[in-house]
Order: sequence, then structure tokens, then C-alpha cells
Amino acid sequence: MAKEKKLRAKGKGVIAEFKAFISRGNVLDMAVGVVVGGAFGAIVTAVVNVLLSVCMWPVPGGLAGLVTVLPAISAGQNAPEGYANSYTVKEFLDKGFSTTEAGMYVQHGGSYYYKGCALIDWGAIINAVISFIIIALVLFVIVKTVASLKKAKEDAKAKALEEHYKKHPEDRPVVEEAPAPAPTEAELLAEIRDLLKEKKAK
Repeated sequence: MAKEKKLRAKGKGVIAEFKAFISRGNVLDMAVGVVVGGAFGAIVTAVVNVLLSVCMWPVPGGLAGLVTVLPAISAGQNAPEGYANSYTVKEFLDKGFSTTEAGMYVQHGGSYYYKGCALIDWGAIINAVISFIIIALVLFVIVKTVASLKKAKEDAKAKALEEHYKKHPEDRPVVEEAPAPAPTEAELLAEIRDLLKEKKAK
């Protein structure tokens, strides 16, 4: 019976700690920040995709077509015999591949590449870099703006307080002088030594 009561009390304590943890302001702020940041990242990525698609329209396949096929290191990275490692969209459609054959390839812009090929997707890298720069720039501006507003608020508060003290000097808190630092052990020993010297001289 006593053991059951102890376990219940322990369980209630853990639940109470968990409630206190999740109700902390910084945890809730962090959760909100993660959700908003995720949504903001998706918006930025979409905008970057649109802008880059417009800028890259002369390139066949657009940004997604910026792909480099690396040389095959092993046999498994080449398409099976009778199939090419890459096809243009027109060639791919003209082949009339079955569903299974079509599943062996993945489209990047205006070309289809064999799934086993090692590729460098420059478009994805460029997209990620530009998205990162835009997000970092926006966050920098937000942090700078918040810091400036906070500083302006603190300066205004300090100015108003100083004006109040000018009108009501009696309200100004008295600044207590810091007590003199206690002598160190070396200083005390030096003082004792000097006193002994003076005593001997007498």
C-alpha cells in the first residue's frame, strides 16, 4: 500500500514537472518560432523557385535542368544494356517506355536521367543557397529592428526618469560608495614585517 502511494506521488511529481516545463514562456516561444520559421521557409523557397524560374527561362529545362552527370565508378551506375543514361523529353516520349522502364528514370528539367547515375543537382544547390541568404537577411533585419526598438524604448524610459529626478531630486536614489577592498594576505604580511622592523629599530 505504501509502495503504491509512493509510486502515485512520484507520477504526480513527474506530471507536475512536465506541465511546468511546457508552460514556460521560452518553450512556447521556441515552438511558435519553429512553426512560423517553417512556414516562412516554405514561402521563401516558393518565391525563390518562381524568381529563378523566370531568370532561367532561356536555359533548357530551367533551373531544374542544371545537372551534371558524374562519370560512372561502378557498373551499377550505368543504365542496363540497350538503354541510355540520359534522354531528352522528346527522345524519352518517342521510346514509348512501359511503366517499369519509365520508372528507371527521373526527370530533371528537359532531360530524363537513369536513377543509378551519380548527379550533381546545381539547381537545388543554387536554390538552397539563395533561400538561405534571403532568410538570413530577413532575420538580420528583424533582429536589428527589434534591438533598435528596444534600445529606443530603454533610452526614452531613462530620459523620462532623468527628467523626473531633475524635478524631484529627493527621489533620486543615493549611490552608496563601494567599501574599500579588504587587504590581501601579502599586504598584511608586509605590514607586519614593517611593524617588526620599526620595533627593532627602536
